[in-house]
Amino acid sequence: MLNDWLELDGARERLQQWSEKADLDLIRLGTEAGAEEIRDTAITQPLTVATSLLAAEYLPETPSDAPVAGHSVGELAAAAIAGVLPAEDAVALAAVRGAAMAKACALEPTGMAAVMLGDPDEVVAWLAERDLEAANRNGAGQIVASGSAEAIERIVAEPMEGTKVRPLQVAGAFHTRYMAPAEEALRAHVADLSPADPTRPLLSNADGAVVTGGAAYLERLVAQVTKPVRWDLTMQGLVGLDVTATAELPPAGTLSGLVRRELKGTVSSAVALKKPGDLDDLDPAA
Repeated sequence: MLNDWLELDGARERLQQWSEKADLDLIRLGTEAGAEEIRDTAITQPLTVATSLLAAEYLPETPSDAPVAGHSVGELAAAAIAGVLPAEDAVALAAVRGAAMAKACALEPTGMAAVMLGDPDEVVAWLAERDLEAANRNGAGQIVASGSAEAIERIVAEPMEGTKVRPLQVAGAFHTRYMAPAEEALRAHVADLSPADPTRPLLSNADGAVVTGGAAYLERLVAQVTKPVRWDLTMQGLVGLDVTATAELPPAGTLSGLVRRELKGTVSSAVALKKPGDLDDLDPAA
């Protein structure tokens, strides 16, 4: 994840600072660790936020009114880019979030599965009937179901007519009531933080709205671990701000694909920044 980015001037020093704050060796994890180690959500989350924020430091200058949004843990990176938190605090918060959610996942067998196609409202109702929650409403014909491992196995074996269901390799039922212990741990941690108000439009996964207060956004970040990610509404929020081009920070690809499918005809360019060379594909004026 980090090999190419670490070749940029100042990148290694920045990662070292964030590693000390998060009490993790992010450089080793992003260059040498195997898939099994970084699949642990306690590692995945801070490593993802750190990678995004590292790449953000090399973005070309953008207009001050250019909005920013993140998906799930990506909202922590978005908060830092919008000035709500210093980057090192966002990475450290991701480490706390990841560790707390990993502990919550260990309490009982839970999981997630992607449900493709079908009418979104009908899919949500179908999941509720099976004691599952629509943890991620991603738009572009994709909803992620979350709940007990047994219930997930049942919908994989017997999908709703007209849909396809694929189990996801995740630690547990994120963005559901199962994460209540993680929400409590996160709330205790953020009590010591001093958020600033965003310096640019900052969208929330809760409803796709722009949040103008730093404290209000931080509260949404805490509550988010037990509430669904409404990426569908977030994308519509970008449309409402007249966004015509997007840049997805690494690890990138999934969100750009959703934007291209859901906002076809509205967003003319959706660049996924997977390596430093992709920065050349950005048009700061777009």
